[in-house]
Amino acid sequence: MWLVLAFLSAALLGFYDVFKKQALKGNAVVPVLTLNTLFCSLIFLPFVVLSAVGRIEESSMFYVPVCGWAVHKYIVLKAVIVLMSWLCGYIAIKNLPLTIVGPINATRPVMVLLGAIVVFGERLNIYQWIGVLLAILSFYLLSRSGKREGIDFRHNLWIIMAVLAAVFGAVSGLYDKYLLAPAESGGVGLNRMVVQSYFTFYQFVMMLVVLYVINRLRHSIVEKVPSGRQSRLSGHTPFHWHWAIPLISIFLSVADFMYFYALSIPAALISVVSMIRRSSVLVSFTVGAIVFHEKNLRAKAIDLALVLLSMVFLWLGSS
Repeated sequence: MWLVLAFLSAALLGFYDVFKKQALKGNAVVPVLTLNTLFCSLIFLPFVVLSAVGRIEESSMFYVPVCGWAVHKYIVLKAVIVLMSWLCGYIAIKNLPLTIVGPINATRPVMVLLGAIVVFGERLNIYQWIGVLLAILSFYLLSRSGKREGIDFRHNLWIIMAVLAAVFGAVSGLYDKYLLAPAESGGVGLNRMVVQSYFTFYQFVMMLVVLYVINRLRHSIVEKVPSGRQSRLSGHTPFHWHWAIPLISIFLSVADFMYFYALSIPAALISVVSMIRRSSVLVSFTVGAIVFHEKNLRAKAIDLALVLLSMVFLWLGSS
């Protein structure tokens, strides 16, 4: 059951990346991300309210128990980590081809594994080391493919953002393991619906603050500049509504629901679920090639194949 949920989550995540790319074309990042957190909050708000008034029973998979600060402090940190990943990821996906961002994002399981070595003291076996080395090789080859499109991996800000998004995403995966694992296994043992529902609310509040601060700073700078030069400062990307914006939230929310549900099943393996989720790159890569007509696909396909092969070895080493 948890394997099926993991694969469904991966497919939905692939389309989630596609809708992000579509919504961010010529659009402002911060307002789109703010709306995404708003819509995600609205999706889970009914579950919180109906659970609080007793309309959803405790036996339901949609039940959200009432918790105090002892629980919410962990969720606030989760919101910060995920928001950093999303912000970096949105900036990267706006400015880079999907066929570049996807394979970089797919290296998250390697980062999770390396993080497990540092945080949990785990040791890699021969299969896992092969997987790590293949992922490093694929990243190197991907950088060579990027050069053909004028993208220098060492000095490109958008590449740095893509890598940071993957790093924060890997940290979030490790933190999820800690949050959802039972206390007897060294975790906190939080309810999955509590985590998914409330971290979206906290993210929305944080993004409102970010949006307010950015707008205040922009207006403050414009007011101090002579009127004849203000037009130069108005060159920031304006926001416009796009039909893909709500679809980002819908596909992400359902994908995460399946992800957390899979992790809540005792037999589920976080390492395997994390690797399956990254197969979402197959969807985003295919759509990037067909719909967005991205370039240099043959070389990138080889890079992607190496990433997927690295995940196979990671799975063999974790099974």
